[in-house]
Amino acid sequence: IATMKYILVTGGVISGIGKGIIASSVGTILKSCGLRVTAIKIDPYINIDAGTFSPYEHGEVFVLDDGGEVDLDLGNYERFLDIRLTKDNNLTTGKIYQSVINKERKGDYLGKTVQVVPHITDAIQEWVMRQATVPVDDDGVEPQICVIELGGTVGDIESMPFIEAFRQFQFKVKRENFCNIHVSLVPQPSATGEQKTKPTQNSVRELRGLGLSPDLIMCRCSTPLENSVKEKISMFCHVEPEQVICVADVSSIYRVPLLLENQGVVGYFCQRLDLPIETRPRKMLTKWKEMSDRSDRLLEQCSIALVGKYTKFTDSYASVIKALEHSALAICHKLEIKYIDSADLEPNTLREEPVKYHEAWQKLCSADGILVPGGFGVRGTEGKIHAINWARKQKKPFLGVCLGMQLAVCEFARNVLEWEDANSTEFHPESKHPVVIDMPEHNPGQMGGTMRLGKRRTIFKTTNSILRRLYGDVEYVDERHRHRFEVNPELKDHFEGKGFHFVGQDVGGERMEVIELDDHPYFVGVQYHPEFTSRPIKPSPPYYGLLLASAGKLQSYLQKGCRLSPR
Repeated sequence: IATMKYILVTGGVISGIGKGIIASSVGTILKSCGLRVTAIKIDPYINIDAGTFSPYEHGEVFVLDDGGEVDLDLGNYERFLDIRLTKDNNLTTGKIYQSVINKERKGDYLGKTVQVVPHITDAIQEWVMRQATVPVDDDGVEPQICVIELGGTVGDIESMPFIEAFRQFQFKVKRENFCNIHVSLVPQPSATGEQKTKPTQNSVRELRGLGLSPDLIMCRCSTPLENSVKEKISMFCHVEPEQVICVADVSSIYRVPLLLENQGVVGYFCQRLDLPIETRPRKMLTKWKEMSDRSDRLLEQCSIALVGKYTKFTDSYASVIKALEHSALAICHKLEIKYIDSADLEPNTLREEPVKYHEAWQKLCSADGILVPGGFGVRGTEGKIHAINWARKQKKPFLGVCLGMQLAVCEFARNVLEWEDANSTEFHPESKHPVVIDMPEHNPGQMGGTMRLGKRRTIFKTTNSILRRLYGDVEYVDERHRHRFEVNPELKDHFEGKGFHFVGQDVGGERMEVIELDDHPYFVGVQYHPEFTSRPIKPSPPYYGLLLASAGKLQSYLQKGCRLSPR
């Protein structure tokens, strides 16, 4: 059997420098050469997983098929590489220490003093080697290459055990099976406008001091690297000029694989890791090229109002935004997202900050479609209900996801069924009309144990559902969930009688999964999170429907048997 090849991606100078996109892009160009690629993200924080994070803290929580709540970079890997990962592909300090402490309590270390070196560092290496062999494609074949992204910045106290583990690892797996990409920042202070290499020099020196030598230095910069700068980095960082790769800001992230490919990264890996591929020009990257060309050429525009509570920080909705982008690209429209803080739509804001209130409503009313994404907590829920009411009455295309669907049920109950206090028991436990109730899946245990998490099946109950047709007229779909509350199944008949249909339900018929409204161009709610399985080439159907409807193309699309006119 061929030996596994490992590519470690570290980052220097600042965090949030684009390691995730670079790791994904490296995987993408190697996958385009016909190799099987998997990816591991290491997060040095002590949380066991990302499930308890506030979206402000660390961006969105990405949910996997197995219910793993992980870092949003795993979303990038899945989208770029079109693979399906498991929760063990996200390794945290918490998970490593937990596993070592559990072994210590069981007496597995036979009375030894348990230490960071060797016990923690060994556990890290074992985890990586074990996880690298887990199949991530549908065909269930073992991967050949594992891209490992180490979160944070080199030199952080918390990432030290991981760096040390990989320092040992490079000798354990032999030089030709391990290489290191270091992503660094080349700032360009506006005063002089020249590109500065000092931060990169310092960061590479620190990495070398810890026993890892970078094979490729990828420089993030706002404009392409000048040759003199490249040579300077090469000289001070002990690498050849061709090992210095420029990753300047680009118009679309789909350009990054092409950017790396054009600078000979594949050729470098072929000789450095002795990869079994021919270096002929690869066809697979053409679809990335087509995609990025198309996204640069778009003329028509389509605007979607994203009504949420974390709108100040777009990473909180990373997958939602990507799903909208994939769909917009598929219908050849430029996407404009209007971010609206739902609290600004509430009468309270009208009293306290009237300008904010009117601006928010102006944004909402001028959008072509309205999206209410998932979320937790009571703040801003009334504003979301106002937005849903507007979408329903004005016949604006609307998609509600998770909480967004539940609030659509509340809105309909209040304003059509005239149950004035209808609400979710999450926000109003004493409501006389609890239309949304706590229906956990009981996995006894910690707070994280009561959620309905991961891939679940939804059965379509009718054949004339718009969403069913958008999915390709299937009988059921498997999508990922993350919630505790559900539509109260006992009240469903009241809704159905008024044209508000629960067209998708779980296998037992107890959990309402998809809603659609009669006499409306597109009023859809889904209890699951379809954005997690959206792909650039294959947009998620609920989002795709929202964009088609917002661009006025949904009816003709459905009439043509769900095929777009040739572009």
